[in-house]
Amino acid sequence: MTKLYIVRHGETEANRDGIIQGHIDRPLTEEGMKEVQKTAEKLWHIHFDAVYSSDLLRAQRTAEIILLERQLAVKTTAALRERNWGKFDGRPTQEFYKECAEALKIFEDLTHEEKMSFQFADVESHEKIAIRLNRFLREIAVTHDGQTILISTHGGIMRAFLIHLGWGTFENLPSGSVKNASYFVLNCDGVDFFVKEVHRIEKQENIS
Repeated sequence: MTKLYIVRHGETEANRDGIIQGHIDRPLTEEGMKEVQKTAEKLWHIHFDAVYSSDLLRAQRTAEIILLERQLAVKTTAALRERNWGKFDGRPTQEFYKECAEALKIFEDLTHEEKMSFQFADVESHEKIAIRLNRFLREIAVTHDGQTILISTHGGIMRAFLIHLGWGTFENLPSGSVKNASYFVLNCDGVDFFVKEVHRIEKQENIS
């Protein structure tokens, strides 16, 4: 088994100001760096054999803080990027909710499978980002068989992947459940994934 630590970046200016980031890059805030430092302290005893990050600055910086004083280079890839929010990238979150109000009503009544594939305007679907992460992590598990790997990425893709795995649902893992600088740990044999630990991911257990 390969052990994978999947970490979300710390708070950014866009997170703080209610702006959709997607593929738009924003730096970590001072609070964001403090959040990541707390996660780094929690993981200080873990020996990482390799580190991969989204090529967006906020994720790279998060990986660098966690790796402070460790002799490891961060390998970046677009495969770990956040959801592409299309025309909504860089715009206030409320504008998405306003412009997609009707689509959101339709979304609520869909089946799980339909929700995964549903696409809001030109926004990347849950299914697409979950499959993107799934494919990358399987490749990493095969390449680093038996090792421990740090992955620095984004909240939206982490949530979609956990729902894809069946660890959560759209209802008990709503948007915002994956907090800044949170993480989950997976074991992977190159095919299947097993969730072993979560930190700062708020699953609402009383909802099916």
